[in-house]
Amino acid sequence: MHKRLPLLFRQLMYNLRGGFLVRPLSIALTLGCAGAVLSWLEETTPALSQWVPGVIFPSHADPQIAQIILGGIAASIMTVVSIVFAILLMTLTLASMQFSPRIIVSFTRDRVTQWTLGIFLGTFLYCMGALPAARSLPRPFAPVATVLGAMLLAIACVGWLLFFIHHISQAIGVNQIVDRIASETEAVIDEMMPRPHSPDRLSHPDAGLEASGAVVLNACSGYIRFLDTKRLIALAKSYHVRIRVLRRVGQFVPAGVPLVVLSKAGNLSEDAAADFRGTFDLGPSRTLQQDVEFGVLQIVDIALKAISPAVNDPTTAISCVDQLSRILIRFASREQPEFLLYDPPGVVRVSVKWIDFERLLDSAFEQIRMYSKGDVAVSLRLLRALGDIAIGAPARHRGVLVEVGRRVVAGCGERLAEEEMRRVRSRLAELEGV
Repeated sequence: MHKRLPLLFRQLMYNLRGGFLVRPLSIALTLGCAGAVLSWLEETTPALSQWVPGVIFPSHADPQIAQIILGGIAASIMTVVSIVFAILLMTLTLASMQFSPRIIVSFTRDRVTQWTLGIFLGTFLYCMGALPAARSLPRPFAPVATVLGAMLLAIACVGWLLFFIHHISQAIGVNQIVDRIASETEAVIDEMMPRPHSPDRLSHPDAGLEASGAVVLNACSGYIRFLDTKRLIALAKSYHVRIRVLRRVGQFVPAGVPLVVLSKAGNLSEDAAADFRGTFDLGPSRTLQQDVEFGVLQIVDIALKAISPAVNDPTTAISCVDQLSRILIRFASREQPEFLLYDPPGVVRVSVKWIDFERLLDSAFEQIRMYSKGDVAVSLRLLRALGDIAIGAPARHRGVLVEVGRRVVAGCGERLAEEEMRRVRSRLAELEGV
């Protein structure tokens, strides 16, 4: 179990940043403990309550006022929490229906929403934690400083609710959604590919490490969400084998299908196979931990729905193409992750599959190209995006970009009139001249 701790810790940190459970619960528990501790300190240190103005609490020895205030705030906050949850669920439903079910991940990672739930629930727990201290027996005591804190939290919740409604009304806009997904995808690229592109560096080999021998089968079906390459190298050294990873991050692996193949013949022990499986984080859905393509596909989903005959919203599709070009420009400007991992230098230990530029370009633009053949505005923007990517892309990628542009023009030729085709061909000529 201890061998999986780094992977489990990463999962915990990812959930902390991107879920409705960990961060709101942490905020709520912190405020709840603050209410209980502050009321206890106030009871053990009477001087803490002496600075509270008598206008707010005429009698510091009357617990009924404190009980009424704390109980009233707790009850009203739970009503507000119900409203917040209703607004949030309505937003998620509308966004999933109008854009794509996959963008719900982006909403759950929104920090304003997480803080909103945490602060409201925390105010409720703060009042619950302080309420037992306001009692009449064995001697009357009112935690007036703690009650004042509850009143300040209630006022803060009113302001935060207004801010949350304003934030949600903006966050549901398609431009905001697509921009947020693109920003998150760029962050993944920066983490996975920290080094800028080097023109003198050799391209990665197409073929991975040739390893044939024992096979580690997958135990549970799911998408590969994260691969612990450092742990995989350590296992390769420990078992004196070379490892070839058969599926890349983002791909689905059914149970019983090989995950890795080793250079060592024979059968592996169950403990050894479990060690190798432990380097993979598999789940029912893809995430943006290492999966750059997942961010691209979320934007592509929005674009495809926008250019569908039922919606017919080319402006949204154009916005999606712009953001996709932004992601591909960032991807092309960085050195791709290592396909072959060495330790020590010169000794190949692991061969890993990562998505390359051509596959990411295909994922970004191919479906949009196919469904936008009759839309001159989207096709022109596709060609401009290809030209923008080609300006800063390495020379080896420009031929692929030009070929995609030619396919765009060929598809438009099936549906567009000659006058419109002249504009499309002119844009292709600009791309070819980059």
